[in-house]
Amino acid sequence: MHVLLDITDGIGTVTLNRPEKLNAFFGAMRDEIGTALEEVASREDVRVVVVTGKGRAFCTGADVGYMAALIERGEFDEANALVTAGRRVIGAITSMAKPVIGSLNGPAAGGGANLALACDLRIASDRASIGQTFNRIGLHPDWGGTWLLPRLVGRARAAELFYFGEMIDAAEAERLGLVNRVVPHDELEAATLEWAGRLAAKPPLALALAKQALHRSHSSTLDEMLDYEADAQDRCFRSADALEGTRAFVEKRPPRFGAGE
Repeated sequence: MHVLLDITDGIGTVTLNRPEKLNAFFGAMRDEIGTALEEVASREDVRVVVVTGKGRAFCTGADVGYMAALIERGEFDEANALVTAGRRVIGAITSMAKPVIGSLNGPAAGGGANLALACDLRIASDRASIGQTFNRIGLHPDWGGTWLLPRLVGRARAAELFYFGEMIDAAEAERLGLVNRVVPHDELEAATLEWAGRLAAKPPLALALAKQALHRSHSSTLDEMLDYEADAQDRCFRSADALEGTRAFVEKRPPRFGAGE
């Protein structure tokens, strides 16, 4: 299997497992990651999702050797399948009700960079790097990059990253807001699990509605978002988690969210 799935303590970890090729996508692998993400999205025992890579890379996008052979043979439908797979993968991440953490253990390039950017939060090893490297091989950004990147860094900075196609290190990625936090490489797994554990203990409905609000806010007016907030808050008021959270606050004890769902 080129994509591994582990579910432990409410955390669903999706690991790209092609380390000898820096977790580059090819053929069936594009379908495996979509299937894994859709499974964790649907499982009630998963409260938070982590996406990471095996070995020394997070994901270097499409396997260029595989893609070059397809182009050489004129198999453009198969080459395009690598691109259209991004709609399924990125859509699964952005539409699922659960928070998704990208744990960048190494380089994230091309489609791999945009896989990382689709996650709600990103934590990176100090050995990680990220880049929109598409035009190095004569290609256009895909896997949602043209939507995701400008919203994270602004239009001018996105243009710079797209046009020059350079890899930037973890420290610069943090400065630009592409990653939330950088940690020493040997501490990445522990730091990721600490974040995931904290999110898994949060009220699922409140997190799901907040995630939806973040996506809606890109194309909504203030009045529309005020309406959404009112509806979302009403749903929370009526939830078991709101009852538990307010009771726990009054009783001066930690809440146990999700117990009554």
